[in-house]
Amino acid sequence: MRIETYLIDDDSLSIYLTEQLLRAEGFSNLICTFVSATQALQQLVQNKEKTVPQVVFLDLNMPVMNGWQFLEALAPYTDELQGRCQIYILTSSLALSDMEKAKQYELVAGLIHKPIDSEEIKAIQARLQEQEG
Repeated sequence: MRIETYLIDDDSLSIYLTEQLLRAEGFSNLICTFVSATQALQQLVQNKEKTVPQVVFLDLNMPVMNGWQFLEALAPYTDELQGRCQIYILTSSLALSDMEKAKQYELVAGLIHKPIDSEEIKAIQARLQEQEG
């Protein structure tokens, strides 16, 4: 299964570890990494007619544009992206308010506590296969 994936995180070590895990689990070999949510947003919006990532792993705490601001900026495109793109928030926060806030965004499929692990990746793969089948 080739899942086009965006990995948005300002922490290069976190990107490296997550990317290695995704490859090791056979989740994706089509991984675009972004240290800037602004760049990721531009790329996604520019390509929305053709190809969009099936999965976006989004860090919440980033400079310039954080994860919540990214989701707000993406809101006008929700209808176009629905069913084509799922966003998983990656966070080190354990705040319940984050979980509640995440539910307000239709494109957010889940909230994952960092670091992501093999079990989480397998669960996401299973969900994607169910939706395709």
